[in-house]
Amino acid sequence: MKVNIAHLRERARNGGWINFAVFEAKSSSGARDDNAQLLAQLTARARRANLQVDQSALAFMSGGRVQFFGSPPLVEYLSKSGLPGWTHTIEA
Repeated sequence: MKVNIAHLRERARNGGWINFAVFEAKSSSGARDDNAQLLAQLTARARRANLQVDQSALAFMSGGRVQFFGSPPLVEYLSKSGLPGWTHTIEA
């Protein structure tokens, strides 16, 4: 199964840079622990594909709205800025 990824680099609050990945995915159960496990697996795959990932999150539809799950600072950022465009795909 292919999973869409948005791999982006944004300026951090401290002036440095943060590389992040947002995956279009949700665990089949939707449970918090299962989402955490899926996020860890997808983040590891992205890193093995030579993508630098400092923070990561899942993005999925729930109740007709996009929901985010992952690194709290990234989830906060995405909640304000919205879902970025997909830049890559990986096999999951």
